[in-house]
Amino acid sequence: MPRTRTKLPTLASTVGTALEWYDFSLYGTASALVLPAVFFPTNDPVVATLSSLATFAIGFFARPVGGVLIGLLGDRLGRRHMLFLTLLLMAASSVLIGVLPTYAQVGTLAPALLVFLRILQGLGAGGEYAGAMLLAAEHSGQQARGLNASIPSIGNAMGSVVATGIFFLVEAVLPEQAFHTWGWRVPFLLSFVLAIAALLIRLKVEDSPEFTQAKEKRGIVRAPFRTMFTLSGRRVPLAMLMSIAPNVLSYLPSVYALTYLASTVGAPAWIGLTGIIIANMLKLVTIPTAGWLSDKYGGRRIMIIGSVAGAILFFPFFMMLDTGTPVIVWAALVMIFTLCCDLTLASQATMLSSLFHVHVRYTAVTFSREITGALVGGTIPFIAAWLTDVGGGTPWLVSLFCAVMCLVCATGTYYLPHSRALEEELAESSAAPARGE
Repeated sequence: MPRTRTKLPTLASTVGTALEWYDFSLYGTASALVLPAVFFPTNDPVVATLSSLATFAIGFFARPVGGVLIGLLGDRLGRRHMLFLTLLLMAASSVLIGVLPTYAQVGTLAPALLVFLRILQGLGAGGEYAGAMLLAAEHSGQQARGLNASIPSIGNAMGSVVATGIFFLVEAVLPEQAFHTWGWRVPFLLSFVLAIAALLIRLKVEDSPEFTQAKEKRGIVRAPFRTMFTLSGRRVPLAMLMSIAPNVLSYLPSVYALTYLASTVGAPAWIGLTGIIIANMLKLVTIPTAGWLSDKYGGRRIMIIGSVAGAILFFPFFMMLDTGTPVIVWAALVMIFTLCCDLTLASQATMLSSLFHVHVRYTAVTFSREITGALVGGTIPFIAAWLTDVGGGTPWLVSLFCAVMCLVCATGTYYLPHSRALEEELAESSAAPARGE
């Protein structure tokens, strides 16, 4: 396959994923720092924060629905068409959040509209990353599959850096009252610009040759959801367990840590925001490196290493946050959000892109990844805030909970088939008809 055909799909996938993570990171940052006062005013700041983080979780619960629906269509119509749909949903939702009236203006209608748009955002995000990862992986050769599949995760870092940087810049240059009145809207409205750039790039990309060849050879699977369970068996629940650590290691430091630093440690907001920017900038190197390591040593091994390291390091992570010292806080965020998280993100992409048959792959990846994302990623900031309150303001319960979740992930990954056993499973079940259900 010509190298130029591999580069453009990977670029297109990465830019689209950057938009997804710009929107999701922006909402996560805003839900921790500004949305409680704008949409959930109350005399109890803990209740306001929990209410805001609950809307963050709602987007995750919409992701499995959107992921499965888009995955089903993606296995019938192709990856490229679905990535245009997800792009539209994500961009439109973010722009509309930027023009929403506040609670002071329209009362309870304001948070209701916010929840509705967060649901639409979740529907789009549910199919975006899986489709982007598969498009990049299926355009690549087998030897560089892990590297190409992991590169769209750089879009996560790019989107987060831009979102956090713009949020931080707007907050820094505006007076506090102006920021809470209208300034917070500016980063949401700017998602329109990134969406246009992603759309123009994606227009130049053909659909996955691997999917196209499978469709020509065996036709369209009439019931990919049922066929997924028939062909994949235990790989689906194990893939769900494998997706736990990437969610814990991503959303605990990038969302809840900001709340913890501001409300419990009493650190200025700029310390956490700067740390997120630093951690995400480093991801531009660590993610492709982890993808290369997954190609060299196997995604299964890299996932277990990242998960176990996260389980051990969550305890010193909170100790470092408690210092409130900028350099130590930044080192803590890099330790969990960059090093541990990227080992799991890259290896997850490597394994998911090869774990399922191509004719049900989009459905299987979105189903296994997004349900775990909803149950774990969407709830982890809320659960962490509650556990901190239960623990009297100390983070030891949060550390213990995160460590257990990471170890569950490592265990599930351990029981996934080895490469040779997986190839034998896929070859054996490939003899089954793909059309008929």
